[in-house]
Amino acid sequence: MDNQERNMQFMQIAMKHIPEAKTLLENKGIEFSMEDIQPMLTLLMNVMNEAYELGKEDATTNE
Repeated sequence: MDNQERNMQFMQIAMKHIPEAKTLLENKGIEFSMEDIQPMLTLLMNVMNEAYELGKEDATTNE
């Protein structure tokens, strides 16, 4: 799997949880629009890619 395919999978996972995030933020009184999603998704994608790389590195060093 290449980076683009992995990023698409990560995006699908993130989008699945957007309604939950929206509810959590709105319950705290924070307005949340579709325009707000992009910066949050970028941050989340960076986190997910770093976590993936750590897991990959851990898997190769423990073989």
